[in-house]
Amino acid sequence: MADKASFTYDGKTYEFPVTEGTENEKAIDIKTLRAASGMITLDPGYKNTGSCESAITFLDGEKGILRYRGYSIEELAEKADFLEVAYLLIFGELPNKEQLEKFDEDIKAESHVDEEMKKILDGFPKSAHPMGVLSSLTSALIAFNPSSVNVTSEKDMYHAIVRLLAKFPVLVAWTLRKKTGLPLDYGDNSLGYVENIHKMMFKRPNRDYTRNEIVIEALDKLLILHADHEQNCSTSTVRIVGSSHAGLFASISAGISALWGPLHGGANQAVLEMLEAIQEDGGDTKKYMAKAKDKEDPFRLMGFGHRVYKNFDPRARIIKKAADDVLGDLGIEDPILEIAKGLEKEALEDQYFVDRKLYPNVDFYSGIIYRALGIPTEMFTVMFALGRLPGWIAQWREMRLKGEPIGRPRQVYIGEGARPFKALDQR
Repeated sequence: MADKASFTYDGKTYEFPVTEGTENEKAIDIKTLRAASGMITLDPGYKNTGSCESAITFLDGEKGILRYRGYSIEELAEKADFLEVAYLLIFGELPNKEQLEKFDEDIKAESHVDEEMKKILDGFPKSAHPMGVLSSLTSALIAFNPSSVNVTSEKDMYHAIVRLLAKFPVLVAWTLRKKTGLPLDYGDNSLGYVENIHKMMFKRPNRDYTRNEIVIEALDKLLILHADHEQNCSTSTVRIVGSSHAGLFASISAGISALWGPLHGGANQAVLEMLEAIQEDGGDTKKYMAKAKDKEDPFRLMGFGHRVYKNFDPRARIIKKAADDVLGDLGIEDPILEIAKGLEKEALEDQYFVDRKLYPNVDFYSGIIYRALGIPTEMFTVMFALGRLPGWIAQWREMRLKGEPIGRPRQVYIGEGARPFKALDQR
């Protein structure tokens, strides 16, 4: 007999099946709760609510485990490149040589962005936040690709996916170049996916592009580490928007907007803003570590600890080495980065932070790398979105192929009860 959970209210007992995932995660299936009992659950922030069953990403925050389709993040970051990981997330298996070559060629064939998109970009002032620009440009792709995706057609789905993977990096690069005043660049199809992104973002009009293996490898790892992270705020947004049968581009645009918030994708930007504030106040890291430990002080130490991981963020272990390699190779002397190193050292040695497992997280190290590469602080979340794109696509595809119902949370109403209308002269 299958496991069941029950609760008793007002003399009646209600039973619901218990389902179990492949990693022994258990959940009470309450989809008949309201029909059976007339009640709903109340779970602000959905911290205890599973919105779906998914085969894409497994995350165990207590043990510090992150796997994509069963593969550990450590092994993927070491042995795969970003395009392989994107294919894995979206289609379920690592590609063989022929599949990867076709995937790469098909993406390159779709990399042209309509010239009229430049007019939309021109409409934004240089002061516009890059995330707002990127969200708008992604949504605008719908106008140039108006036909909806036939989710029952494998060919249509594949074409929509490669089209977005092809055009999104161009939009990211254009967003950066708009911010920095550089002419727009279409990239070079002779380059690999990540190297081409780097060229589109940084090539100067009066200089030849120079490849830096350490920088490209660090970018590749950063994108892999951000590629998916289970049912977070932006991913849940993509799925719930897509559940209305909104198109892929519209759903991803909504995900970008959700990622923009400082409690989500904006965390790495918040890290650098914190470091800059510490520098302006004299750069005393010990002072700010003391402030972080003072419960009466409103100061928050950004980039340490994690909402999900109650152990060391597994992604941070990987990207810490990449950060060290990039800083060492580029030979950068930056007081902001020195402050970051000071905070990292003290946090790893201070018993207060060790006991509370407040280790540097992936946002801390990614912000350091992006600054070292010369990426403006406002662009950090855009880079996060670039990495998260395959995960968003995979989640949208899974949700549509499974035919999940439209997302429609319930509420507990706490407003005024029924009352008569008052005429204007009686109010």
